[in-house]
Amino acid sequence: MKNNKLNIAFFGSSLVSAYWNGAATYYRGIVRALSERGHHVTFYEPDAYERQQNRDMDDPDWAKVVVYEATEEAVRKCLADAEHADMVVKASGVGVFDELLEREVLKLQTDERLVVFWDVDAPATLDRVHNDPNDQFLQLIPQYDLVLTYGGGDPVVNAYEALGAKMCIPIYNALDTATHFPVEPDHRFEADLAFLGNRLPDREARVDEFFLKPAALEMNKKFIIGGSGWGDKQMPDNVTYVGHVYTKDHNAFNCTPKAVLNISRESMARYGFSPATRVFEAAGAGACIITDYWEGIDFFFEPGTEILVAKDGAEVAEIMANLSKEKAKAIGEAAYKKVLAAHTYHHRAEQLEKLLYAKVKLINKALA
Repeated sequence: MKNNKLNIAFFGSSLVSAYWNGAATYYRGIVRALSERGHHVTFYEPDAYERQQNRDMDDPDWAKVVVYEATEEAVRKCLADAEHADMVVKASGVGVFDELLEREVLKLQTDERLVVFWDVDAPATLDRVHNDPNDQFLQLIPQYDLVLTYGGGDPVVNAYEALGAKMCIPIYNALDTATHFPVEPDHRFEADLAFLGNRLPDREARVDEFFLKPAALEMNKKFIIGGSGWGDKQMPDNVTYVGHVYTKDHNAFNCTPKAVLNISRESMARYGFSPATRVFEAAGAGACIITDYWEGIDFFFEPGTEILVAKDGAEVAEIMANLSKEKAKAIGEAAYKKVLAAHTYHHRAEQLEKLLYAKVKLINKALA
């Protein structure tokens, strides 16, 4: 480490494409904020799942992006290149040779080089290892210097520490003020309620309950749904499917409707303390957010004042039936103030920086 600035090698799904990659905004916010604090990140991502053919940004000037072929040879070449780093990060869900990376990054661990597992879907990872006692990752968890998670609060921290993690710290989603902010409305997204999210197995039933059921109950209102995979889904006539919404259109998607809906995946709702990135994106656009209930909401926003909470689809319908434009605007403005004050990626990068420096000091003290 030079001048207290870190050289970080980061293995993740993709920094430059949000296509079938819900972690993209999270990665971008964290990496950009780290760069602005003087750290250097090399982001290694595989050429897989047509993400490179569906990029929504060029290589940024705040990170070096290395796109490698989806082969073992290419993975090992990137691992060798990562030996220059002060810290090596293996994120969950890279999508190509994950087990190889989970195992091989630990061989880069030295007294001077931290190796970190960064779990961007802790509920899924924890469910996976609990359901398979032969999962190799169970034996690897205690070897990492640090486990960082996208969310989960105490339930996830306690679960990881019970599996032997030396330290587990949530680095929550946040707002990237450089990319998400209020804009003018866009007629394509005019609606009373809008939802954005890909069709995933542990989300679909909750979309049925929290979005499609209210739509059926409020046929006089207009609903829109965006994201990949919903094309063949049967929906009420007052629901419009707008397909994949590129990151550049997220601000307009959030600013235009009267309200936007957050629906957690089942596993994230079960663990709690796992707000999706889109919650902060929407708040950063000044949107009135309605969310399904999950434990820990009030850790981020004040229910009733900065966010509206529903425990089922009937409550979403009731909220929509009584939500005036004036009330929606006031809630959106309050959420916007809160997210700027406490939930930007600069807040998260500062938290991470302090954590890493403390970790390095502990290692140096042990070596002295």
